[in-house]
Amino acid sequence: MKGFKFAGIPAGIKKNGGKDLGLIYCEQPAVVAALFTRNKVVAAPVLLGKEKIKNGFCQAVLVNSGNANCFTGKKGIEDALSCSKILAKSLGIEDDLVFVSSTGVIGVNLPMDKFEKEIPNIVTQLSFDHLEDFSDAILTTDTHRKVIKKNGIIEGKKFSIMGIAKGSGMIRPDMATMLAFICSDVQISAKDLKLSLTRASAKSFNRITIDGDTSTNDTLLALANNTSGVKINNFESEEIFQKVLDNICFQLAKMVVQDGEGATKLVQIIVKGALTKEDAFKASEAIAHSNLVKTAIYGEDPNWGRIIAAAGRSGAHVVPDQMDLLFDDQPLVIKGNWMGPEAEKKTAQIMKNKEIIITLDLNLGKEQDNFLFCDFSENYVKINAEYRS
Repeated sequence: MKGFKFAGIPAGIKKNGGKDLGLIYCEQPAVVAALFTRNKVVAAPVLLGKEKIKNGFCQAVLVNSGNANCFTGKKGIEDALSCSKILAKSLGIEDDLVFVSSTGVIGVNLPMDKFEKEIPNIVTQLSFDHLEDFSDAILTTDTHRKVIKKNGIIEGKKFSIMGIAKGSGMIRPDMATMLAFICSDVQISAKDLKLSLTRASAKSFNRITIDGDTSTNDTLLALANNTSGVKINNFESEEIFQKVLDNICFQLAKMVVQDGEGATKLVQIIVKGALTKEDAFKASEAIAHSNLVKTAIYGEDPNWGRIIAAAGRSGAHVVPDQMDLLFDDQPLVIKGNWMGPEAEKKTAQIMKNKEIIITLDLNLGKEQDNFLFCDFSENYVKINAEYRS
């Protein structure tokens, strides 16, 4: 995409020796907006980043993996600020235009000797062609990179939005995801970009779960550099831009869940017929977070009682004898009645698929909501038991 350069290098932060330092550079200052974790334990780069973006502009984003720089006290803030200043000097830009982000192990100080050495080095690697290097450098337990680009047309002019994300575990976002970076070439105000980002996140990153844990470093950052000449300044242009951004964020969120640690299946739970939007959210969230539901999905066991039980304890208003439950188009429960062994046999066959849609109709109202989640396998336990070893 015009105006954005990328780089990713091994800096010796990760134990495996892979790429672990990434950089996005805008040839001119870009409008910036961001959403962050609501975890009460917040990483140093998030605290610093919240202050940095208040000026509404950003020109460089430095990301490291392998170390979260979280729960590192005053030194953590000082280290994040030092990284920012070293990069600003290396690029010849103002320090307040640099955003830093980290992901990895909590409670360990950054190896500053490596950052001091490698930050000037990564600047020399910047290129329009090094997007894959950047996307690899921000990964932790992910099994593959997550990148997507979409185009749109406004008043005959083409604009583009690109998204890069990482995330595989500790996924239960609230206002963000693990780490995600959105780059666009439109002209838009920081206020409008923040609003669009919030709307897109509400329908994507805030509707996914892998393990129910919210990270201390969650960041969703968007940059717009105005190289396309496309202006987002009225209802029609905002609507078109929002539609493309929604799609980008949804696809990235889906990739995160598909790459869930140890995951073998992607599941969408749709709760409809709720009395209120809040009821639909509560029920769908409870089902998506249920370890009993996740393990049943992994075992390809149509143990529908676990789904009903999760909805019942969610706090949503439910009436047992009004519930319908379907796997894809196969009814398993209708008006609170189990449809029998043949229906269960057909459901078990559906559960062999890599992607499954579960629909719970409460039959009480007109509101609905949904969540994306994955199954829970032995590999999730293995990956996380050995994470620091």
